[in-house]
Amino acid sequence: MEELVGLREGSSGNPVTLQELWGPCPRIRRGIRGGLEWLKQKLFSVGEDWYFLMTLGVLMALISYAMNFIVERVVQAHNWLYREIGDSHLLRYLSWTVYPVALVSFSSGFSQSITPFSGGSGIPELKVILSGIVLEDYLDIKNFGAKVVGLCCTLAAGSTIFLGKVGPFVHLAVMIAAYLGRVRTATIGESGNKSKQNEMLVAGAAVGVSTVFAAPFSGVLFSIEVMSSHFSVWDYWRGFFAATCGAFTFRLLSVFNSEEETITCLFKTDFPVDIPYDLPEIFFFVALGAICGILSCAYLFCQRTYLGFLKTNRFFSKLLATSKPLYSALAAVILASITYPPGVGRFLASRLSMGEHLRSLFDNTSWALMTRNSSPPWPKELNPQNLWVEWYHPQFTIFGTLAFFLVMKFWMLVLATTIPIPAGYFLPIFIWGAAVGRLLGEALSVAFPEGLVAGGVINPIVPGAYALAGAAAFSGAVTHTISTALLVFELTGQIVHGLPVLMAVLAANAIAQSCQPSFYDGTIIIKKLPYLPWIRGRKISSHRVIVEHFMNCTITTLAKDMPLEEAVKVVTSTDMAEYPLVETKESQILVGTVRRAHLVQAFKAEPPSSTPGHQRCVQDVLAGGCPTEPVTLQLSPETSLHQAHNLFELLNLQSLFVTSQGRAVGFVSWAEMEKAISSLTNPPPPK
Repeated sequence: MEELVGLREGSSGNPVTLQELWGPCPRIRRGIRGGLEWLKQKLFSVGEDWYFLMTLGVLMALISYAMNFIVERVVQAHNWLYREIGDSHLLRYLSWTVYPVALVSFSSGFSQSITPFSGGSGIPELKVILSGIVLEDYLDIKNFGAKVVGLCCTLAAGSTIFLGKVGPFVHLAVMIAAYLGRVRTATIGESGNKSKQNEMLVAGAAVGVSTVFAAPFSGVLFSIEVMSSHFSVWDYWRGFFAATCGAFTFRLLSVFNSEEETITCLFKTDFPVDIPYDLPEIFFFVALGAICGILSCAYLFCQRTYLGFLKTNRFFSKLLATSKPLYSALAAVILASITYPPGVGRFLASRLSMGEHLRSLFDNTSWALMTRNSSPPWPKELNPQNLWVEWYHPQFTIFGTLAFFLVMKFWMLVLATTIPIPAGYFLPIFIWGAAVGRLLGEALSVAFPEGLVAGGVINPIVPGAYALAGAAAFSGAVTHTISTALLVFELTGQIVHGLPVLMAVLAANAIAQSCQPSFYDGTIIIKKLPYLPWIRGRKISSHRVIVEHFMNCTITTLAKDMPLEEAVKVVTSTDMAEYPLVETKESQILVGTVRRAHLVQAFKAEPPSSTPGHQRCVQDVLAGGCPTEPVTLQLSPETSLHQAHNLFELLNLQSLFVTSQGRAVGFVSWAEMEKAISSLTNPPPPK
């Protein structure tokens, strides 16, 4: 490397080396070095995790804002093309449909050509990873680029395809967290720590939600409910710190870009604060939660059934295996044709974006009462000041368009979730639930046009509040989460309906969790990913199921006194990764485990041979240096299914040996646990 040179002050221009320049100032140089060392020591004394978590939050906020900026410009270009192309219905139809079809086809083809793991939401696979299963290349950085480009194209298709970005952003944040974890390990110089890696992944999941909705509280809680069955309090502050950095940066960028005057919520509402609801309305909110719970069960069943049909049908399974862009294009053509505004889309408010859908549904005025004596014309162009007009039709009325929207979007959402593109599925069900609540709120406003009278005071019905509760209840029931109640308050900036919304969410979850697995668990089941299911049947009789009822009693052991030739036959005839080691054949006392790879290496180094008067056995191989591992955790035949399930989930275990008074009598793996849980949830018919 060439030596750095410079000019001495007042010199004739002859260059000198940097060492000569600083040579006369040894005290200054020592002071600078000491100051830098002190700064480094102080910075890292508070824990290096702070800096990596802050970097994670800021990076994801920048990506989220940049993606929103790009998508908004592309959608504006599509709307301009649709407006300016002329009055020809054919040209307008083509401009409306070809645009999203091309984007969706490119999204599917591009993302799948780089890596097959970039499609879909990503949350089901992340649940599997956090449960201890290693999915190769799923968190690879090349997957990040494919997911970003594909997701931009998906979102640019607009409300035609009606998909969001929550799930993919959780996946992107976890990929960045995994990469920063590797950078952290290389920077500090410590060996790989799986516990530290999981801490970064959990924080990444929280950041993914918070940088989409600018909601750090619900982002952390949602990630805990969706991603983890057990959560370490040690990870709590990490998730909140990273999520807060991400949410703050995301909203701060809007202020810097002059989109907002100050940091505000995404969907600001103006519900009445003095008396937001009356006591009798609690019943209607709970009833809304029950309706959302029943509808969520129907949606989850239909979505999982249709996804299973695509997997088993010969034509569609071949099409999805060989021509994913073609299937994506066909689905996009169907969805775009239905949402064409002069056609059926007139009754679906299809000119609204997904954000405008929510803003209009959260409106606190009653559309039914406003249109009772008047019939506003349908504007030729979208009016941002009166978005609610998009929901009105003179013949259909508000109730007809809302009901038609719910019926059509129900099966359209099921179809959209099967398109193999990077996409999120939370925001669509959030909007659908808001429409359910809005329909009930409008019906109540017509039934009680003057409002409810309590204590001589008339309190008007606020349909937007029911839309708020419906969004939280339906999305919470589909995902089996309670944090959606907090999410709607962070989105709107008002918590005046806290109690009724929470009661609606609880009622919806009570029904959904007792009848159907969540959206993400259902995807895991259909994809046949290795994941330990949750025990949904919590009856008292389920606690009587013990390990002895479902353990695998066929266990292959290696005894210390087993002849070496017999041990070689056992190892070569089986493919187990490790073998239980017992004291003797007769006692079967479990003393440890020995890995297959170590045994094979030991057998090659010392082939089996017998000398006169002494028959070599496994004990000789162990004495020769073959390592063994102790069994620190084991089950008893009397251990209950619930206790075993908690151990497997808490410690991310794959299998455990079962011992009775020290004797190895069997083992329990995920296969036995899944079979036992399935039998408990869906008992076989009596013979």
